[in-house]
Amino acid sequence: MLTAGMLLSGLPAFGDTNLSKDIKPILEGWDYDADELQVRIVAGVDGTDKIQMRLDLGLFQMELNGRPDGIRPFGFESLLDYHKATADRSAPEAYELDSEACAGLMREGMQYYHRYLASFHLERYDIVARDTQRNLDLFAFVRGHATRDRDRNQFDKYRPYVTVMRTRAIGLAAMARDDHHSALVAIDEGIAGIRQFLIDHDETDQESQCLELAFLLRWRKDIEQERPVSPIERMERQLKRAVDQEDYEEAAKLRDQLRRLQGEPMPGPGQSRGG
Repeated sequence: MLTAGMLLSGLPAFGDTNLSKDIKPILEGWDYDADELQVRIVAGVDGTDKIQMRLDLGLFQMELNGRPDGIRPFGFESLLDYHKATADRSAPEAYELDSEACAGLMREGMQYYHRYLASFHLERYDIVARDTQRNLDLFAFVRGHATRDRDRNQFDKYRPYVTVMRTRAIGLAAMARDDHHSALVAIDEGIAGIRQFLIDHDETDQESQCLELAFLLRWRKDIEQERPVSPIERMERQLKRAVDQEDYEEAAKLRDQLRRLQGEPMPGPGQSRGG
């Protein structure tokens, strides 16, 4: 991740050894606003797009792909990939992460956090979904290999929040396509993920106090109410209501109408309408 003072440090001098590294021209017209997250995508001198996040003293600049700061630790795309590969080459079940290794992974995880936060603001939900899944994989890897409970908990406490961010990204992308079904599937997966977190930490009795779970349950209800209902779904609801109210004559009529809509053969004389 590049800070304000580092932003232009990698630019070629183009023969001018006195080329200024002052970032003031870059910030012209982009004043800092403490009340708003300010991010943008710009073209980099290497031909690839970058994400920039405005700060009070300058800005962050991040790569869109790979590790946000563009570094390849030990030749790998990320430090997490390095540790995974190292574990696979040895005995995976015996691989251990000490506190120093966990600290390095935490710093790297924060880079991905900044990028998916900026990407969410830019409505680049594909990047958000990718980077949040990456951090969820990070948490799982640390849970499996950290030598200290303190380190495992330091990572895993963010699992509900990151799960919600991933769910929102996938759900909002689906809603932009008017795909209510895919949005509901994503939300159900997110709800299941948070409930699994509560099980893992023996906190199932705290479910009603979990803000992330409450948000997803509320969002699911809103989408369920807003989504278009097909004639078959509407009739199925009417049929259920008639059965619940023990109005079996109405239920029989609705069942016949439902079979017509679904293209099923109607019962012949003497055959039961039930079932």
